[in-house]
Amino acid sequence: MTNSWTDIKNADLVVIMGGNAAEAHPCGFKWVTEAKATRGAKLVVVDPRFTRSAAVADYYAPIRQGTDIAFLNGVMNYLIQNDKIQPRNRQKCCGPA
Repeated sequence: MTNSWTDIKNADLVVIMGGNAAEAHPCGFKWVTEAKATRGAKLVVVDPRFTRSAAVADYYAPIRQGTDIAFLNGVMNYLIQNDKIQPRNRQKCCGPA
């Protein structure tokens, strides 16, 4: 897990991809469940395996092994096509619109 516990506790959306935080980081995963309970945060788990993290997820995407880059490219395409990225950040990564 790369975010601080405070970030996770205050998140509106948590995405776990290719890992099982509920088993690998049980002390940190409690902040995910707390964010779900107190803030109404959503948990998305993207993993070929149905794990303990997936069991408590709001959305579970059981992708096939080796398709994670295609999945992420699809997410990025959706975000760009539907103007879901802040213009300043979009300009940094994609150039002028």
